[in-house]
Amino acid sequence: MTTHAAYDCDVLVIGGGIVGLSTAYAITRTAPGTRVAVLEKEWGPARHQTGRNSGVIHSGIYYPPGSLKARYAVRGAAELVDFCAQHGIPHAVTGKLIVATTGDELPRLHALVQRGRAHGLPVRELGPAQIAEYEPRVRGLAAIRVGTTGVCDFTAVAVRLAAETGAAGGHVRYGAEVVAVDRRPWGVAVRTADGQVVRARVLVNCAGLHSDRVARLAGDDPGARIVPFRGEYYELTRPELVRGLVYPVPDPAFPFLGVHLTRGVDGTVHVGPNAVPALAREGYGHTVVHPRELAATLAWPGSWRIAGRHWRYGAGEVHRSLSKSAFTRAVRRLLPEVTEADLRPSPAGVRAQAVLRDGTLVDDFLIRDAPHTVHVLNAPSPAATACLPIGREVARRALVRARATGWTPPAVESGHCV
Repeated sequence: MTTHAAYDCDVLVIGGGIVGLSTAYAITRTAPGTRVAVLEKEWGPARHQTGRNSGVIHSGIYYPPGSLKARYAVRGAAELVDFCAQHGIPHAVTGKLIVATTGDELPRLHALVQRGRAHGLPVRELGPAQIAEYEPRVRGLAAIRVGTTGVCDFTAVAVRLAAETGAAGGHVRYGAEVVAVDRRPWGVAVRTADGQVVRARVLVNCAGLHSDRVARLAGDDPGARIVPFRGEYYELTRPELVRGLVYPVPDPAFPFLGVHLTRGVDGTVHVGPNAVPALAREGYGHTVVHPRELAATLAWPGSWRIAGRHWRYGAGEVHRSLSKSAFTRAVRRLLPEVTEADLRPSPAGVRAQAVLRDGTLVDDFLIRDAPHTVHVLNAPSPAATACLPIGREVARRALVRARATGWTPPAVESGHCV
């Protein structure tokens, strides 16, 4: 057995997004004195999914009762608001409207009412006149208001999680891309692009867009592939048209919420996203192509099965991506006054969506254990909202794996540890 001194850390986290940092933060709080390190390939935190979303603190209303997304989003939303308040991070609990604009959406809207109440959420049903009380320029047949939805600065949350981890003795290293993982009987050794080797008892994979690749580096079959979907946003040049958050009724056959309107903590209103296949895992623009990554996506059978199953939906998304007028028409279903001139391009994001071989889009958070490793293989929205409970669960699993190496939690002054 390798001695304690031979390990560079007890738990090594790959990925400096909000899930990886919340995991490191949870470890330092759950088992103080545990040596935890985070490796992030970018030169700062939250450079991908965390820092490129709409900033919404989701209520959890969309997700099936009992799912990890539902449990962690409902709990995580309340915890995240408290965390932001404690650390002075910009946030607001604004509530949001989910608006039905056609008759066939009304049964789905009613189903959301029932689901929200099953989650214990404050849900109010609205008619057209009541919609106007909240959003005078929004039009719809009916709507529901979910009171616990809010907005925050997720990049600031990630920065604070990194700072808290460092203050507790953890280490976050940027510019450290992992290129090799060697799993041994005693733990794991990870090599970074600059040739440095880090030895740990347990590896935690929170690599987001590259999580399946890291799992394979570790010798594990993730059973799924990350298929990247670019989410394209516009910014509303007349932000006064929208007071808060306005969403359409989602299509239950696809794990995207449709084009919505989001007033952020800085007062800007973002419109979107639509979802189109990206040609690279970090393909934030139409012209960004990574041939090897694209070939891997096309070689995965699930990619073709998605295309065959959802081609009508996908064609509409691509049309709205290529045509600003088509995108504008989608927005006008909710906000009739908007014109093409009211929309200016805003930075895009890429959703790391795990897809099974049979073409099933993984619709819940997916966390898998293997010897000396814990892999977070699917953590798209609402993972930012749910980051604190996700982090605690991943930390719990990592500490169990660490104990299997003969490690015991360090003693703390209170005499209590996990």
